[in-house]
Amino acid sequence: MGVTAVLMLPLLLLGISGLLFIYQEVSRLWSKSVVQNKVVVITDAISGMGKECARVFHTGGARLVLCGKNWERLQSLYDALISVADPSKTFTPKLVLLDLSDISCVQDVAKEVLDCYGCVDILINNASVKVKGPAHKISLELDKKIMDANYFGPIILTKALLPNMISRRTGQIVLVNNIQGKLGIPFRTAYAASKHAALGFFDCLRAEVEEYDVVVSTVSPTFIRSYHVDPGQGNWEASIWKFFFRKLTYGAHPVDVAEEVMRTVRRKKQEVFLANPIPKAAVYIRTLFPELFFAVVAYGVKERLSVPEEG
Repeated sequence: MGVTAVLMLPLLLLGISGLLFIYQEVSRLWSKSVVQNKVVVITDAISGMGKECARVFHTGGARLVLCGKNWERLQSLYDALISVADPSKTFTPKLVLLDLSDISCVQDVAKEVLDCYGCVDILINNASVKVKGPAHKISLELDKKIMDANYFGPIILTKALLPNMISRRTGQIVLVNNIQGKLGIPFRTAYAASKHAALGFFDCLRAEVEEYDVVVSTVSPTFIRSYHVDPGQGNWEASIWKFFFRKLTYGAHPVDVAEEVMRTVRRKKQEVFLANPIPKAAVYIRTLFPELFFAVVAYGVKERLSVPEEG
C-alpha cells in the first residue's frame, strides 16, 4: 500500500497540474471572447498599468480608445501594440489626448471618445496622481490638483459616458483604485482623501445603475509598482511597524493588476481587493479594532520621526 501511494503521488500532482493548465487556457480564451469587438476606453494608458491593460484587451480583440496626456507616448504605445498583434484578429487602437487633472476639458474630450465608435462598452478609470508629505506642508493648490486628477476628472468622464450606457442598457465601469480608499496611511492625506472620495462615488453609483444592467467594479491593489522595482530587504526587520509598513506598501505588478482587471470584466465582479494578507488584515483591523489600528499607525509615525532619513 505504501509503495502504491508513493507511485500515485506524482501522477496525482501531474493530473492536478494538467487541470490547472486547462482551466487557465479556458479562462484566457473566455476572457478574449468576452471583450472581443467591445469598445474599451482606458485612461492614463501610457502608465505602466495602462500599457498592460491595453496589451491584455487589445490581444482579446477589443476596440480600444487609449487616453493619455502625452501624444508621443501614446504613439509609442500604439506602435508597440500593432507591431505584435495579429491584424486579422485585432482592431487598430484609437488615441485621444486627455489630461484628467485639467477638468475643464474632460467634458469635451468625452465627446471625442464617443465619436470614435459611437458608444462605450467598458470604461477603465485608471489615472492617478500621488503625493507624499506631512499634511501641513502640502499646499491647498496641490490638494486640489490631486482631487482633480483622482476624483473630479474620473467622475466627470464617467458622467459624460454613462448616459450612453444607460440608453443601451449595457456597459461596465471599472475603477482602478487603491488600498487607501479603504484606510489612510500617514503622509498621504491628499491621496488617501481622493481615493476615499472616488470609492464612495462609485459604490453609490453601483446601486443607482444596476437597474440599467450597467456594472460598476472597483479594483483596489496596495500600490502598483514599476516593472523592474522589487522590494529590497534593507533594515526593515528592525521593528514590527517597519515589517507591517513594508508589507502594506509593496505593491502589485502592473501585469498582475491588468490581468485582474480582465477577470473583473469577465466575471462582472463588483469589488476586488488585490493585496497580500497583511494589507487585507489591516483593513479588517481598521474596521473591527480601530483603536488598535490607530495606535499601530501612530507608533510608526513617531518611530519614523525619531530616525533621520537616509540621503
